[in-house]
Amino acid sequence: MISHRLLLRAGFMRQLAAGMYSLLPLGLRVVRKIENIVREEMDAAGAQELLLPALHPLELWEKTGRAEYWGDELMKLKDRGGRQFCLGGTHEEVITQLAAEVKSYRELPFTLYQIQTKFRDDPRPRGGLIRLREFTMKDAYSFDRDVPGLDVSYGKMLEAYHKILRRVGLPYHMVEASGGGMGGWDTVEFELPTETGESHYLRCEGCGYAATPEVAKATGEVAESAEAELALERVETPDQRTIEQVTAFLGLPASKLVKTLIYKAEGRVVAALVRGDRELSEDKLRALLGVRKLEMAEAATIARVSGAPVGFAGPVGIKGAEIVADEELRGERNFVTGGNEADLHLRNVNWGRDFEVKQWGDLRNVEAGDSCPKCGEALTAYRGIELAHIFKLGTIYSEALEAEFLDEDGQRKAMVMGCYGIGTTRMMAAVVEQFQDEAGIIWPPAVAPFDVVVICVNQDDEIQRGLAEKLYRELGEAGLEVLLEDRDERPGVKFKDADLMGIPGQVVVGRLAGEGKVEVRRRGGRTETVEAEQVKGTLDELLNEDTSG
Repeated sequence: MISHRLLLRAGFMRQLAAGMYSLLPLGLRVVRKIENIVREEMDAAGAQELLLPALHPLELWEKTGRAEYWGDELMKLKDRGGRQFCLGGTHEEVITQLAAEVKSYRELPFTLYQIQTKFRDDPRPRGGLIRLREFTMKDAYSFDRDVPGLDVSYGKMLEAYHKILRRVGLPYHMVEASGGGMGGWDTVEFELPTETGESHYLRCEGCGYAATPEVAKATGEVAESAEAELALERVETPDQRTIEQVTAFLGLPASKLVKTLIYKAEGRVVAALVRGDRELSEDKLRALLGVRKLEMAEAATIARVSGAPVGFAGPVGIKGAEIVADEELRGERNFVTGGNEADLHLRNVNWGRDFEVKQWGDLRNVEAGDSCPKCGEALTAYRGIELAHIFKLGTIYSEALEAEFLDEDGQRKAMVMGCYGIGTTRMMAAVVEQFQDEAGIIWPPAVAPFDVVVICVNQDDEIQRGLAEKLYRELGEAGLEVLLEDRDERPGVKFKDADLMGIPGQVVVGRLAGEGKVEVRRRGGRTETVEAEQVKGTLDELLNEDTSG
């Protein structure tokens, strides 16, 4: 990614290992600027800052069931006494245990936040600071008496996030998304739209609705097939397991096949059916079943319920598994499924006649071109970088960790929680992805490592050197953060490095210094030649100009 290359070239960071980077002085200055913006808006919204340990007792994660859910992504270790710990990939468990000290409704609501290092053993770190194994983020947690109170806290954090991203200067889309391993509802991601991003989402250009494919609502009337039901046929399909193999072997489009996906869902075995040219949404399946934990069944379970190896399971005659199906299949007739025998598929399968569906629901990933559920226009595919994520947790963690309070009616109740995260190191990379050109980075003034760089073109020229040092002192005294470029380098090297680093204001002290004049530049914007006394006013004017367009 361009941000990865530029942040390395410009001296903002260095790699230690895969997914692990040292922030150099320039990089740390940018991250601190981002953190200060986040901190100011969190404080203004009524949240209180604290700092939680990065090392967590593993039993906390086991109480909520997330130790097993996270699996190898959770970095685990033991102390000298053999007690198991993990490095915090997130802090719901720890903050909830702390909040359990609150005992009365009179102490609610409150919101706590921290800016803390997180650890996740990601198998595929990529993009420099975009996907890391060690990174910094701000995570906030609200605690309320009830859901209406949560709605208020959530609204405050939502508005704070709008303000943060506007101050940093990044464009973004609000995208309905999955809560994943966190759980909860009203999950919204803030995405920077960019072709280099790893997130995928769909957006309506008409009304602005946006959602990830796995949670976007499928719409439209189910079209009833005009075909008459045909007699069921057994078809030998030796070694033809995948959709591509079966369709090529039978000479049929993928839309005529029905995939049967076997899952284990908290003690239940489920056969989920979707059309062959569609992808199943596990988030929607989880919601339909009313479960939190969902995993693909292993080969032994598939063989037990279907009698067949992987790739040949189907709904006809399946035993010990409840069948759920995507709504789109209601109108299908004479489709192909696995035959529940090795090397066998069935043709002309029809639901109702050949098998019964226990539950129907919206189970498929929505695709580009599908209709917007709000206005009906075609959805457009986007890629993006996830900047922030907010969601309502409810009582998932407070019930598991007994974070209860005594309400005014004398009843003990679990606190109702919300969670709000924003990646501060990732945001630095996202800014560079958005603001750069062939010469280097173009930092928005709000997060630039310095406001201005004073460039002395010829360090051996006493007049140039004296004026450069004078401007350096005066601008610093005026409240600007100033970098003095006084290296014994060629002018071209100094100009190239200044553009590469992307400091928004540049004051060039060169051949006109004897006349008391200098050049004032906005990186990526205008250049003006002014008297030395006019430098501060000109900088203020140029740095306040919007160069994003």
